[in-house]
Amino acid sequence: MNNVFEDIPTSVPSEIFEEIVTTQNLRIERILSYGQSSPEQGWYDQDENEWVVVLSGFGVIEFEDGREVHLKKGDYLNIKAHEKHKVKATSLKEVTVWLAIFYV
Repeated sequence: MNNVFEDIPTSVPSEIFEEIVTTQNLRIERILSYGQSSPEQGWYDQDENEWVVVLSGFGVIEFEDGREVHLKKGDYLNIKAHEKHKVKATSLKEVTVWLAIFYV
């Protein structure tokens, strides 16, 4: 048995992506952020759909069309395949723990 809150480092100089489960049609990742955001240029443009939930901290997702979604602990969002987005901000006060489920 494992726990998504175990082994969270006190220092996260760059985002940490950890695969938890991978199958042909599904991938589950734990993502740890501490004040990181996506680069100014470029967007995530994924082949899979992504369902993401914030388990601690907060995150702000920006979409190419200008929408911003502010996610706090317990908030989740479904991002359709090829819906261009980026992480605009994450918490500087605590590690943001995301659980992301990528599916076709």
